[in-house]
Amino acid sequence: MNSPNITTQSSDDFPDLTRFMAPRAMAIVGATEDLSKFGGRCMRQTIDFGYQGEIYPINPKRESIFGLDCYKSIDDLPSVPDHVGLILSAKAVPQALEECASKGVPFVTIFSSGFGEVGTSEGKELESRILSIARAANIRLMGPNCNGMVNFVDRFALTSTATIQGAHVPSGDIGVVSQSGGAGQVNVMWRAQQAGLGISYQVSCGNASDLDLVDYATFMLKSEATRVVLMLAERISNGHRLQQLAELSHQVNKPIVMVKIGRTQAGSRAAASHTGAITGADDVCDAALRQMGIIRVDDCNELYETAMLLRQQKVCTGRRAAATSISGGNLVMVADLGSLQKIEWPEYSDTTCRKIEELLPGFGNPSNPTDLTAAAIGQAGAYVKAVEIILEDPSIDALIPVLTMAHSSEIMSVAQLSENSPKPVAMLWTGGATDRPEFNASDLVRMGHAVYTDSHQCVKALARLMDYWNYRKGLSNKVVRPRPAEIDVKKARELVSEAGHSLTETQAKKLLQLYGIPITREHLATTAEQAVTLAKSINGAVALKIQSPQILHKTEVGGVRVNLAKAAEVSEAYAQILQSVQHHAPNAVIDGVLVQEMVTDAVEIFVGVSNDPVFGPVLAIGFGGIYVEILKDVVFRIPVLDKEAVATALQQLRGYGLLLGARGGAPRDINALIDTIVKISWLAVDLADLIDEIDINPIGVLTDGQGVRVIDSLIVRPGK
Repeated sequence: MNSPNITTQSSDDFPDLTRFMAPRAMAIVGATEDLSKFGGRCMRQTIDFGYQGEIYPINPKRESIFGLDCYKSIDDLPSVPDHVGLILSAKAVPQALEECASKGVPFVTIFSSGFGEVGTSEGKELESRILSIARAANIRLMGPNCNGMVNFVDRFALTSTATIQGAHVPSGDIGVVSQSGGAGQVNVMWRAQQAGLGISYQVSCGNASDLDLVDYATFMLKSEATRVVLMLAERISNGHRLQQLAELSHQVNKPIVMVKIGRTQAGSRAAASHTGAITGADDVCDAALRQMGIIRVDDCNELYETAMLLRQQKVCTGRRAAATSISGGNLVMVADLGSLQKIEWPEYSDTTCRKIEELLPGFGNPSNPTDLTAAAIGQAGAYVKAVEIILEDPSIDALIPVLTMAHSSEIMSVAQLSENSPKPVAMLWTGGATDRPEFNASDLVRMGHAVYTDSHQCVKALARLMDYWNYRKGLSNKVVRPRPAEIDVKKARELVSEAGHSLTETQAKKLLQLYGIPITREHLATTAEQAVTLAKSINGAVALKIQSPQILHKTEVGGVRVNLAKAAEVSEAYAQILQSVQHHAPNAVIDGVLVQEMVTDAVEIFVGVSNDPVFGPVLAIGFGGIYVEILKDVVFRIPVLDKEAVATALQQLRGYGLLLGARGGAPRDINALIDTIVKISWLAVDLADLIDEIDINPIGVLTDGQGVRVIDSLIVRPGK
């Protein structure tokens, strides 16, 4: 069956799923007429949904099913189906998959459970086995442990869900992808349809042992039938592929909205038991999605509520909104909730104010949000005209017209203004139509409008739209910046490769210097006399630190002394450090004692690097010293970062004012700090395969123009 609505995919990174989504012929192994069984419901749904291709039921015990010829095995089929659904016990799946391989079947959906999601070694081995069979035969798999898919565009359904029973729902422009069947098909797809949206494609992929969320979402983005893709993700398997998906979404101007569940410890455990996967750290995921321009929301309803605005593809140039109503209480709620979402309510232009005063004599000076009060009640067309005037104001980027109980003609007039305006309009309709009780918000949504019945839903959807277009604006202005010139990757890799499991502070700082990162003045001493001489050369107070590859945390073994100004203090501290370390870590190999300048009058910043199992190297940036653990004022970013990205990250810290010079303090050298963090981000990517963790704590940020100094650093290698 050829579909003019599907654009064939050409990317080498993602498979062409055209015949998976719209097969010319399909088969169901385990088909039956018994509607109490999964195989019976799948058969009935495929037939009733309007599929026009060949349907081959397979069941060795039946001659026919629902009037269709039934076959004993895949080998007996008269032609090769594009897509086969397997509804069998888990143990019977490998043999059926071997038969599909022999027949040359390209796509198979495995509905069966009992694989990796059960958490047993037997289940995991079985899932590994079917994946090996599929890869050897170049078969692409959906599942196992899934609930199938629905193609509203081409009327092909391979699923048992009751959400598509009954009258045919027209196709729409929203794609839905999830690992869960119930949540994806009911909480997102069905509820979106109830709200008035139309769905193009829906996939519930279960364990996703082969094809995953990104594969299906890629297909949907490349389809002419889809404008927005909604993703309900229990786990993200590959951060790099998700980045590729995000880049595609921006290329084709089709946003992705995601709910990523498993964000708490309890939620993570539940997700693991359900999908057989371990979720990554949620704060890392949140940062990664934000950097990719994927819109993250908290609940299923927010997915389709956000899509109502995004599908219109209207550009929102800023965060300046207006709202108007004849209900003052509604406007107060909109204003309060909108401000919490960082929506701005600017003053109107003089022209707008004059036009509203002319429309409603005696109304007074209009404020934003605009309560038209009783002045607009009883004056035919006044509310609609006010909406039109406000939409024309150049200081307004988006509008929330609030309707309560109104005549349907007035509601439709506002909707018409929304349709004709290049600006986003989020209609908030809290009541009904006085002349048509059956007329409701979903009717307007089916016409293409964004209509909400709750203030919170409305402002959150508008705020997410603003976030998206703010990201797109930054993307269009982005300039590719080259690697900093002072980086010596070759020597850096050699240094790390020759080190032990953990680098000493001396080694770590040599590595940082190879990336042009400034460190404190310091030297390694192997005798007390040498320590005294080195301290004199620094000409100021010093700190002494034990240096040993076996000692990661020097203070825990008494290996640090600070604020040493006199020769006798340095000599005594040297002896005390060695004595304490010998007591606490008698087997540690001692390289010496680091004599380091004391950095005073500095704001301390922490920069850490860890390797996330999904997204790879991750930077953590926050205020350093003891404040990292106590205040937890930290932001996360996926490298490589440019200066603008680092500046934005720093500004998101609650303590950012300390860098600006809080309470009369001197402003700090923010530019030097930004430059340093950019270089650390390059180091994190360049040496990701050699380094497991980096802890640069603290970086001392001196007064403006004086630069920064790395005061301490810990670097740990993986698996040694």
